[in-house]
Amino acid sequence: MRPEPLTASPPRPVHPALLRQDWRDVTFLHWALDPAPAAALLPAGTRPDVLDGRTFVGIVALRMQRTALLGGPALPWVGSFGQVNVRLYAVDGAGRRGVVFLSLDAERLPPAVGARWTAGLPYSWARVEFDRHGDRRTYGLRRRWPVPPPGHARIAVRVGAPRIPGPEELFLTARWGFHHRLAGRTVYGQVEHAPWRLRTAELLDLDTDLLAVLGPGAPTGPPVSVLFSPGMDDVRIGLPAT
Repeated sequence: MRPEPLTASPPRPVHPALLRQDWRDVTFLHWALDPAPAAALLPAGTRPDVLDGRTFVGIVALRMQRTALLGGPALPWVGSFGQVNVRLYAVDGAGRRGVVFLSLDAERLPPAVGARWTAGLPYSWARVEFDRHGDRRTYGLRRRWPVPPPGHARIAVRVGAPRIPGPEELFLTARWGFHHRLAGRTVYGQVEHAPWRLRTAELLDLDTDLLAVLGPGAPTGPPVSVLFSPGMDDVRIGLPAT
């Protein structure tokens, strides 16, 4: 089946929502990849999603706030934390586009352990730092558990002008779900939120070993795309489904 169209808004609502969150200060770094080596890292039943013959790997750094479970109130302290993830882009047999997380590093231990053990997502507990100074955003990451490398990052960007999303920006950011393995099956977790408010960004500093999870096919050199969003309220994440 052909992939669903790229759309700035979600193609379907999430109901019920397993999680609700606000996302803040989101920085997207992306590198182009050959689809063939990326395919080996994707869950069964999915294939690389491509744009003009290329797929991508992304490092996304953000702050999550006001996490709430199953319609309950926002969780104090434990529901607000920094996160850095590494992701690929995939499409399944139903044509649903999504991301595949190769790693997720969260500042709070309970969400990291809970998501790793109950949802099968590759979460780790990490020291995640964030600083805002004028138009500059800085993120720091040092993995705490599990400890084998890779597991560090330092990212600094200067936020620029508003960016109207074109096909590439939609491909990289307008992702309305994620594919992963759960209990021996590939499932799809649906995501709903308002359209991204994107801005250009200049990469000021990058030091990381997170892309080593790709193995010998890991890209080198600067990213081909650097974007920023101030974020959004009321991100809804659905129950995993086949």
